[in-house]
Amino acid sequence: MSRIEGLIDHTLLNSNVKQVQIETLCKEAIEHQFAAICIPPYYLAFADSILKDTPVKSATVIGFPMGYSTLFAKVEEIKRAVNDGADELDVVLNISAVKDQNWNYVTNEIQSFTRAAHLKGKVLKLIIEASLFDKDTLKRICEIANKEEVDFIKTCTGHHGGTTPEMVSLIKAYKDPKIKLKASGGIKTLEQAQALITAGADRIGTSKAIELLGLA
Repeated sequence: MSRIEGLIDHTLLNSNVKQVQIETLCKEAIEHQFAAICIPPYYLAFADSILKDTPVKSATVIGFPMGYSTLFAKVEEIKRAVNDGADELDVVLNISAVKDQNWNYVTNEIQSFTRAAHLKGKVLKLIIEASLFDKDTLKRICEIANKEEVDFIKTCTGHHGGTTPEMVSLIKAYKDPKIKLKASGGIKTLEQAQALITAGADRIGTSKAIELLGLA
């Protein structure tokens, strides 16, 4: 197994995904020893039945992709996802609250997400949609994430632009070294993935893992 395979979140988040595709995704993740799958909450229980007793983690998205669901709704999503078998929660930050510079709300949201995940021993990945913010705003978000001890800061959903090595390097400079970094959004080639890892990414989220690694 190459190093990069163990860093990949094998992702399938299309709105029209079917169960047979989730089954294939899980089996590919097991075969190639990917770090995790990342799928819609609807399929968590089904995926859990396949991934049980394997090292592959099950991740899902919360408040995806816009992030403007209420804090309470997203916390309930986290609780439901954990009950359905999620090991990792990729939660979208409230972008509107950040744009309004409502830092009390942003802090309360990140704190609530982290507590809900950590109380159940699960991993919290905070999706910050980095392409939408300037450096000062990103620094402020990372400072709050550092204080609340999220497990990962994740660059973006892919719905507002892709991830770049420069983006990863910037977030790495702002985040606590104990917090890991997940790069996602528009990662389609091995060269892209390697550049992001070199820049500081600890995990790569992509729906093109099989093609990217030449496993098709």
